[in-house]
Amino acid sequence: MPAPHPRTPHPAPSTRGFAAVTLLALTAGLHAGSPAVQPGMGDPLLGLTADEQTRFDLGRVAYTRLLDADDGLGPVFNATSCASCHNNPVGGAGRFVNFHFGIVDDRGVFDPMLDLGGTLLQQLSFGCDEVIPAEATDLHQRITPGALGFGLIEAIPDAAFLALETTPPSAEVSGRAQLIVPLETPGGPARVGRFGWKAQVPTIRSFSADAAVNEMGLTNALLPDETLPNGDASVLEWCDFAPDPEDNPDLGGGLPFVDRVTDFQRLLAAPPQTPRSGMSGESLFAAVGCTDCHVAGFVTSDDPSLEAALRNRSVRPYSDFLLHDMGALADFPQADASAAEFRTTPLWGLRTRTAMLHDGRARSADLAGLVTQAVAWHDTKGSEAQAAARAYFALTADERADVIAFLDSLGRREFDHDGDDDVDADDLGAFTDCYGGSGYTADDACARSDLDQDGDVDPADLAGFVLVYAGPQADCDGDGTGDLDEIAAGAADADFDLVPDACVIDGDVDGDGDVDFEDLLLVIAAWGPCPDPPATCPADLDASGTVDFTDLLLVLTHWS
Repeated sequence: MPAPHPRTPHPAPSTRGFAAVTLLALTAGLHAGSPAVQPGMGDPLLGLTADEQTRFDLGRVAYTRLLDADDGLGPVFNATSCASCHNNPVGGAGRFVNFHFGIVDDRGVFDPMLDLGGTLLQQLSFGCDEVIPAEATDLHQRITPGALGFGLIEAIPDAAFLALETTPPSAEVSGRAQLIVPLETPGGPARVGRFGWKAQVPTIRSFSADAAVNEMGLTNALLPDETLPNGDASVLEWCDFAPDPEDNPDLGGGLPFVDRVTDFQRLLAAPPQTPRSGMSGESLFAAVGCTDCHVAGFVTSDDPSLEAALRNRSVRPYSDFLLHDMGALADFPQADASAAEFRTTPLWGLRTRTAMLHDGRARSADLAGLVTQAVAWHDTKGSEAQAAARAYFALTADERADVIAFLDSLGRREFDHDGDDDVDADDLGAFTDCYGGSGYTADDACARSDLDQDGDVDPADLAGFVLVYAGPQADCDGDGTGDLDEIAAGAADADFDLVPDACVIDGDVDGDGDVDFEDLLLVIAAWGPCPDPPATCPADLDASGTVDFTDLLLVLTHWS
């Protein structure tokens, strides 16, 4: 990695106080041509209008609201809020496990046992417990998929998916689009399914209505009938007290609950990718065949009926949203998908997950271990991904590490060097080390701070850093504005030390904030020509290349 910009000593941060991040950078910061900082996971899309931001905020309130029986929760259910399951972060994937049951007969035909409440088991109830019927012979589990970037996914034209179906990227795969009529338009037309493990849901509104009734027992305008405990309608007399449909405007704060949570998911930003592209691991990821299914990018529709924040946007979900045969990973049929067919899971936001695959069988707190397990399970009998999985394991250990490093970029915030999903004082040190340096590639750690991806970390990148930085700032002149904000707003910082030049004390050789006998001794000890590079010669206060009488005078002049 290129060496960070060499630094000269400077005074310690003022002890007269620290300034929190201000809005100064918003008005004076981002340089012309610099890209906007990507939203973090769980944040709203960039560019929302005030009305759309309000829709997002109210939708989040509904999404996190804990429902009770008076709201219509139950009588059987799996969660009391959307965020109970979609919780990494709110709106993201989760580890909650759903159980499904059915019967596979002698001919191999799956019976979903709808008359006995199948296929989904509701694990909680208000005294009307549902159980897995004794007759069930086919049992499966699934974990919670994420909803991040849902609005962008919904805005991808059907034609983009159908083109991948008819012209696959390689002969190894044969993805298939599943066409589904949305619940909200029962007369059609069908749309390409893109949500759910089997791509069985085509729109966010259908997804929200289905989850409301099946996971929370909340009947709504699209699905007005209760989920019956093991198919028994008679138990509703003593277990269900709210009239159907239970979703009403009061529950959603002026709009029905389903509408509110649809708004929230629709306006959720896609997970960030830092650096945005170009890592060598991504090239390897493509070379072994992973992108045959985990297609990197799409462009959303330019339909004027869409919100501007969703229109004509480049997105990188790393999925083709098509059904692929995964062989022995099969669970059960759903809609028009066979037991072995699964939608390609989007990989954006991968770095925070602790479980992968539809049933969560790949589990690890370590990303490398998680990915290793998941890829290994792709190499099952009958799986379309066998060739890609084997090619991945044929890579060298260093090459596999490069792929993991790329996957670790999916969901990482810009400037988040320590990977804890925030930008605080721990990341400031890493940013400082990178600041002023150049020649960075996408594989260098400093690329996390190269907002404009031009190979260096400079004032244009600092302007973005101060927008998201959540830690304290030194305030060298005690004026209430942090040093970072002042430099982002144009204060001179010729030596790239993140201390405004106006605060630097000439004559302070040792950088302790004052000029005293120790500085005088350092000048005398360094007397003569400076070594190369001169940055290792802090006693050369006038940058002449020689420590001499002029430097001694500067110490005496600023004695303090």
